[in-house]
Amino acid sequence: MRIPKHIAIIPDGNRRWAQGHQMKKKDGYQKGLFPGVQVLRKAKEYGISEITYYGFTTDNCKRPKEQKEAFQKACVDAWRLIKEEGNVSLLVVGNTESGNFPEELREYTTRKEIGKPEIKVNFLVNYGWDWDLSGIEKGKGPNSKEISRIDLIIRWGNMRRLSGMLPIQSVYADFYVVERLWPDYQDKDFDDAIVWYDQQDVTLGG
Repeated sequence: MRIPKHIAIIPDGNRRWAQGHQMKKKDGYQKGLFPGVQVLRKAKEYGISEITYYGFTTDNCKRPKEQKEAFQKACVDAWRLIKEEGNVSLLVVGNTESGNFPEELREYTTRKEIGKPEIKVNFLVNYGWDWDLSGIEKGKGPNSKEISRIDLIIRWGNMRRLSGMLPIQSVYADFYVVERLWPDYQDKDFDDAIVWYDQQDVTLGG
């Protein structure tokens, strides 16, 4: 089976899940924490060398204050869970000059090794595609230049858009959509995506 070297995860559907369970929208973000750990474990099982999680975007910060605070906290909590899993090389990428960037994550804007790394983990936090590309205008290259080209993007929540995710790295990525909302994640979702990827004709334009 042909395994992607780098997968990206768009964990969508937290707010819709909360509403469907008679909860406030803000309460859905915490329900998405454990699925992130499960996906990391699956990626390690498959021998995938790099994984990128979409945390939150600069545009997401236009949402009501209680939602913004909830997804900021969820990203910090997710970072702690990833650290606890261990054996990762962790990098956080996002606009640190904005007050919306969680201070707890600032140290990890330089890649850090936790244990004996089996996989690179990239975490997009307060990320914006325009902020990313602004580094090029300054002659430094994209602000996400440490992240490699993506082979496969998996999006939960049945939406079919990239939502501004890493426009340079995603240029040749295959895009797989899971109908299930992110908090309802099942390992089958990940397995099905890998099987689907194996069936694609990847030519990179050649």
